[in-house]
Amino acid sequence: MTNCFLIPIYNHHETIAATVQALLPYQLAIIIADDGSDQQTKQVLQQLAQQQALVDVITLPRNGGKGAAVSAALRHAAERGFSHGLQIDADGQHDVSDIPKFWQLSAQQPQALISGAPLYDDSMPRGRRIGRQITHFWVNIATLSRDIRDSMLGLRVYPLAATVSLLDSVKLGQRMDFDIEIMVRLYWQGVPVQFISTKVIYPVGGRSHFSMLRDNWLISKMHTRLFFGMLWRLPKLLQRKWAA
Repeated sequence: MTNCFLIPIYNHHETIAATVQALLPYQLAIIIADDGSDQQTKQVLQQLAQQQALVDVITLPRNGGKGAAVSAALRHAAERGFSHGLQIDADGQHDVSDIPKFWQLSAQQPQALISGAPLYDDSMPRGRRIGRQITHFWVNIATLSRDIRDSMLGLRVYPLAATVSLLDSVKLGQRMDFDIEIMVRLYWQGVPVQFISTKVIYPVGGRSHFSMLRDNWLISKMHTRLFFGMLWRLPKLLQRKWAA
């Protein structure tokens, strides 16, 4: 296995340096996909790339959404010859102390998508909690299973060959709908999905780019696509369910 880190970023100049610093001890390449950030963030990224040989910054010409940034990072990692990429957010929400568990399980199951199952504290907004519960319901329907414990957390290890193959074969949502859709579609393709419980926080004063109107609309459309995609995959999914 040849591993790297993948960080999508949009205007998180306050937290990205600390996130990178926490990853440096692993001595793995850190691919940061700048999703059309502001000048302040670009300056911080430029400094990080100059100071840290492990940091590789790719820049999208305009803001395309989290999915666009992650997709660009996944493709870039595959082009550089990496086999697995661990996606982590730039805003400090994720518990980096759990990263060794992700790499360990990925080494044991290199064909699998390894994802975090979030353990939230009281800092999680009530509206986001309800939204996740709705998504869990529809993902269970799309997969005819409860195999996917959480599909929204952006802390996960992707097997790059299978993932880039999927990106080449279907157009996925490019914003906050991406994390959900790519996990369900990888599951449909037979990629095993494994979970590791991990703490997630909503930092005080943290900046969220989730748009309640736009992103909820995109996620609703995505669930509709996945529902109809499930219908014509129904025989295969039922066979998989009965064989489990």
